[in-house]
Amino acid sequence: MSSSILITGGAGFIGSNLCEYFLSKGNKVICLDNFATGYKHNIEPFLNNKNFKLIEGDIRNLSDCVLATKSADYVLHQAALGSVPRSINDPITTNDVNVNGFLNMLVASRDNKIKRFIFAASSSTYGDSQVLPKVESIIGKPLSPYAITKYVNELYAEIFSKTYGLETIGLRYFNVFGKNQDPNGSYAAVIPKFISQFINNQSPVINGDGSFSRDFTYIENVILMNQLALDTNKKEAINTVYNTAFGDSITLNDMVFLIKKFLSQYDPSILDIPVEYGQNRVGDIPHSFANIDKAKELLNYNPKFSFEQGLAEAINWYWNNLK
Repeated sequence: MSSSILITGGAGFIGSNLCEYFLSKGNKVICLDNFATGYKHNIEPFLNNKNFKLIEGDIRNLSDCVLATKSADYVLHQAALGSVPRSINDPITTNDVNVNGFLNMLVASRDNKIKRFIFAASSSTYGDSQVLPKVESIIGKPLSPYAITKYVNELYAEIFSKTYGLETIGLRYFNVFGKNQDPNGSYAAVIPKFISQFINNQSPVINGDGSFSRDFTYIENVILMNQLALDTNKKEAINTVYNTAFGDSITLNDMVFLIKKFLSQYDPSILDIPVEYGQNRVGDIPHSFANIDKAKELLNYNPKFSFEQGLAEAINWYWNNLK
């Protein structure tokens, strides 16, 4: 059965992939975006689709949130200012978007009787906890303003569930990568940035000695989790948070090795490009590795793409779109 789904931040990396997927399943999709970090070209293919509606607006304006939620059944809330370094450089704007904007979306969703509010939470919430793999019930102290905002989102969602009966599900994304992810700018994520630099014969700089590890998660696994969170009818599966990841980890050094290996199929000279090493980044979690048992048990989550499988797909996309 088709639904009307509001995707905030729908012109961004994850949001545009969600727009494409849910349109392909016959749903009506409303995209709310202010194009602060999203791009028109990400949603260009949908603009003439009768089931797609673009609202250019800002989640910091309650009236925009109310307008966008008016005709929606469900909300997939992706809009946020990402990046730990950005939040350290500008904590006020990060808080304004990620906390005040989030609260506006909750209020609008409550008032317009949204059936379920599914939101992008973050693995940064685990903070200084050294427990590996990361289990939803054990978190540490946040290490950045960004991490604080994403944890506050979880607290607000829980209160709105308990106080107003709004169904919420938080998805703690672990280092998502894939097509449409911007390789440019000071706050670009590491995978698209490094791929782009190698394609352009530049040496990427790894922060630290390359021993930090991440549970890099291909976009298709994230789309699957959003679909499962939207579909579930289990009472115990709602009003909680889930790790959204593949459930494995790889060091930055090994990640770079694989990027070079896959790119060398297109240009063998990339194997010879050296990597540079810099200082560790302030606010970075050393190791990120998700336990996905809760999602498997309650949502029947079975991630389709390992890191290597997703990386091969992503590199093929970047090679064809950056050249």
